[in-house]
Amino acid sequence: MKVKFGLRNVVYAKATYDAEQNKYTYSKPKKIPGGVNLSLSPSGDSSDFYADDVIYFSDNTNQGYEGDLEIALIPESFLTEILGEEKDSNGALIENSEAITSPFALGFEVQGDEKRRRTWLYNCTATRPNQEAKTKESSKSPSTESLTIKSMPRLSDKAVKAVLEETEENTQIFGKFFESVYEKTTLPA
Repeated sequence: MKVKFGLRNVVYAKATYDAEQNKYTYSKPKKIPGGVNLSLSPSGDSSDFYADDVIYFSDNTNQGYEGDLEIALIPESFLTEILGEEKDSNGALIENSEAITSPFALGFEVQGDEKRRRTWLYNCTATRPNQEAKTKESSKSPSTESLTIKSMPRLSDKAVKAVLEETEENTQIFGKFFESVYEKTTLPA
């Protein structure tokens, strides 16, 4: 892939961590339609050790990624399952200051000039979105909503993400990549 463009197929799956078994399970992935932009920066520190007047040793920590997901409209399922909002009998969504948010896996696809890439971030959290509205002007310009996403290593195996680029050999797996959260396979001996 020489260039990247085209965000599509944004999905999420609620994550549950069982500390006794040291294992994550995920719900069936659900779509987040209207993906506009995803901007994630690496999270972690770099430390240098100096000796003999040069950098003698350098180390980087991988603490995942953090950034923003801009979408047309946050789905109600995400608001209730992940951000902890409650829907009452009249259909109103109620945000409570003591709501407990849930971790989730975030999947998305990026187009390229030659091949597509699909990604799963395994252990994410999201903050409540900003509330914005503006008046209609001479032309209609849709507003978007943004979620601040933090992707961290899983506690169980320290996995951060999986990325699969489409090839002739993996077409079937690539096609099913968002049917469930992708897990590492073992190479035959």
